[in-house]
Amino acid sequence: MNNVGQPPGLVDVARRAGVSLSTVSRVLTGRVQVSAKLREKVLAAVEELDYRPNAAAQALVSGRSNTVAVLARNTLRYGYAATLQGIEEAARAAGYTVTITVVESGQRDHIAAAVNQALAQQLAGAIVIEFDEVGVASLEALPETLPVVAAAGARRLRGARPHAFLDDYQGGKIATDYLLSLGHETVHHIAIPATRSKTGRAWGWRQALQHAGARVPELVQAGYAPASGYDAAQSLVDDPDVTAILCGNDELAIGVLRAFQERGRRIPDQLSVIGFDDQPFAAQWYPSLTTVTQDFTGLGRRTFHLLEAWIRTGERPRDSSMTPTLTVRESTSSIIERRIAHPH
Repeated sequence: MNNVGQPPGLVDVARRAGVSLSTVSRVLTGRVQVSAKLREKVLAAVEELDYRPNAAAQALVSGRSNTVAVLARNTLRYGYAATLQGIEEAARAAGYTVTITVVESGQRDHIAAAVNQALAQQLAGAIVIEFDEVGVASLEALPETLPVVAAAGARRLRGARPHAFLDDYQGGKIATDYLLSLGHETVHHIAIPATRSKTGRAWGWRQALQHAGARVPELVQAGYAPASGYDAAQSLVDDPDVTAILCGNDELAIGVLRAFQERGRRIPDQLSVIGFDDQPFAAQWYPSLTTVTQDFTGLGRRTFHLLEAWIRTGERPRDSSMTPTLTVRESTSSIIERRIAHPH
């Protein structure tokens, strides 16, 4: 009899059927032929106990692990959390268990500790959420013998591990092109930290301005939080030539909007602002935020599917990319519309 309140396990099935644990394993995997009589006894015990194999039992039966480790610097910010949700949903549907290891910082010993913690388990593979420099370093620290796929925003150079991308370079370019199409002479950019030079949304912003022959303002570096956006905006709030700003994420955009509104600048009459990511609050903010929509949950699913295919077939998968889209709301308007609404 199994412990009260505990689901039945392989040992309980073997005991009920009156056979060995190895016989149960042979029946459930189908890899080794057993007699029809033994097979019937095992299957009857499975049905009577309502046995449902968990990941550990499946690993014992199949000889393969069904555990996937996920390494990430942060599990609270929207992009990280939504990507984790997608990974977990896809893994659960495929019969895998996900373990999450938070990497405390980019320090070598913190990365080594996180990698060692993940590798202490019997793993089928691993996923790294590579949205920051800590993710880049964590990815490089994992052994080449383990199937590893990264979830990222920016494309990587050839030869790197397989990646599922959101292609935020294209997102930055799309947003900048849109602001230029509204009649703005240029677009300022308040940026989140970059993982590599000449990649990501900041590079898309710069390339769009250069291709349009527009002036490229000095990039304003910020962190991730609204307060960082507010502080970064202080270098721009008193410049009347600043009419359009692309922010590295929606949280920065909220801080930027507050900074300019405190100075009496009307949004979008006197300033157009675009965020990035399309967090749930973006549509409910006032004015509602025009932003680059990224499917983080879909990114998590795509990342797991790449890893699962690698585990199942033994063949390294190709990268998977998806282009973000622009969601236009109330925080942007054209120069022409402004002149009609507010003639001098």
